[in-house]
Amino acid sequence: MTLERLIAYWSRGWRGPAAAAFIAFVAGLPGLLAVPPLDRDESRFAQATAQMLETGDYVVIQFQDQPRFKKPVGIHWLQAATVNLVSSPEAREIWAYRLPSLLGAMLAAAACAWGAAAFFGGPAGLAAGALLGATFLLSTEAFIAKTDAVLAGATTLALAALGRLYAASRGGPPAGRRTEPLFWGALAVAILVKGPVAPLIIALTMLTLWLWDRRVRWMARLRWYWGLIAILAVVGPWAGAVTVATDGGFWSEAIGADLAPKLAGGQESHGAPPGYHTLLTPLLAFPITLLLPAALVVAWKRRDEPGVRFALAWLVPAWLLFELTPTKLPHYPLPTYGALAWLAAAALAQPIGAKARWSGAILAALVSALLAGGVVYLLSLYGDASDGWAAALTAVLLVAAGLVGGYLSIKGAPRGGAAAALVLAIAAHGALAAALVPRLDPLWTSARVGRAMEKARLLPRQGVAEAPIAVAGYAEPSLVFALGTPTELYGPDQAAQAIAENRPAIVEAHEEAAFREQLAARGVTVREVARVDGLNYSKGDDVTLRVYMPAAPGSGQTREVRP
Repeated sequence: MTLERLIAYWSRGWRGPAAAAFIAFVAGLPGLLAVPPLDRDESRFAQATAQMLETGDYVVIQFQDQPRFKKPVGIHWLQAATVNLVSSPEAREIWAYRLPSLLGAMLAAAACAWGAAAFFGGPAGLAAGALLGATFLLSTEAFIAKTDAVLAGATTLALAALGRLYAASRGGPPAGRRTEPLFWGALAVAILVKGPVAPLIIALTMLTLWLWDRRVRWMARLRWYWGLIAILAVVGPWAGAVTVATDGGFWSEAIGADLAPKLAGGQESHGAPPGYHTLLTPLLAFPITLLLPAALVVAWKRRDEPGVRFALAWLVPAWLLFELTPTKLPHYPLPTYGALAWLAAAALAQPIGAKARWSGAILAALVSALLAGGVVYLLSLYGDASDGWAAALTAVLLVAAGLVGGYLSIKGAPRGGAAAALVLAIAAHGALAAALVPRLDPLWTSARVGRAMEKARLLPRQGVAEAPIAVAGYAEPSLVFALGTPTELYGPDQAAQAIAENRPAIVEAHEEAAFREQLAARGVTVREVARVDGLNYSKGDDVTLRVYMPAAPGSGQTREVRP
């Protein structure tokens, strides 16, 4: 069966969105299963969800005893549902908290295919969804337990539904009766996950289309009255409950201390000049990189086509907003990547000129070489000789994705080139996430401490050692997630007091001298159970963590337990 026939078969009806979702699933699954908990956001989200399950409070978001009033509650509810379904909060299995992100990535790919098919046909719709699902940015967010993949899925679904209404008003296939409920349902979920981001992108899209077309009648099909009631029904109960429970503190913190500083300046050292997101796009959108020049040609030459116009209205205003906002993180434009995939798929649907094919091939080759170089650099910093095979496999697959895809495109087979680049890029991302990154031990300090303590039967959930564990000099959220909610993140005084109370203590090397002084003051001695050398990559500092227990009377140091 030829590639064209295969695409034609799998792009019919529901198969196109389903196939796109499966591609996103394959791209995100290796990292979901293999990568240890990440600092800091992922572990904060997961720990807050675990506390919801432990306490039964599904309204107020907390990290240990501190309120976490930054994002709405939606992602925590989704994580709580999947943890309850397949795991438990005691197990601390990060993959269970990541499932909503994987499902969000799958939804984004499926919705992208569904929306694009209304404008460009089923095969192009499948291509758009597949390309989005394979992008390095979405497939990475698919295995991180935070808001962004779910936001991308809900926003893409809402805009795909809006796009189908727009297509129907411009002579395209009729929009079904479920289109409007899907739009409002997706928008409600997006608001409950990350507040105003999705409404802002959708509002900019609609405003741009109105200014471009001077037509608004098609928007009436959204049934605004019932749609806004539906949003209030979904978001309102929690919004009211958290307002009462926190006496309005959630909103003052979320808006005044989180959102406003991001708009006013580079929050938490995440400032960057305009052009930051554009410069990163060839890396983060890989393997769409091969089609970026062709997508630019389509955006200009075919801008009067309804599908291209809608994609530009979705992409350009929101992208400019992200570029002009002082605070920048690489994942911020992810909800607009569906529009980029539409333009790339539209380019594949028609013959691509030689200049666009050559420039795309060169760009893809350069980016793949740059990514491969990054893999080698990562190995040189944090790996050893035993990790070389994983780095070599990842680098070879990355270079092959760029070179094979580019070669086929230059030879007049851009669809075959895009398909080859997609398959090889997914394989490379899987090798990176499942084979190489988990082997880079210095990056996974908290996970290694957790394994060492589990081996020594010192984890509170094992029911052997006294709890809670005291930690001095290291306060990363991943360690709290590994050890449990009651973990004490204080100083050497509290660590020494834990030893005096027959509890385990973890001490970072910089606090060692002060810890020893406090032990001497209390007249207690310790035995070292384990030592873990690693990197606190959130701060860029090398760390050495030692796990201590009270020394048995008349005993010396015990044999060290290796993590």
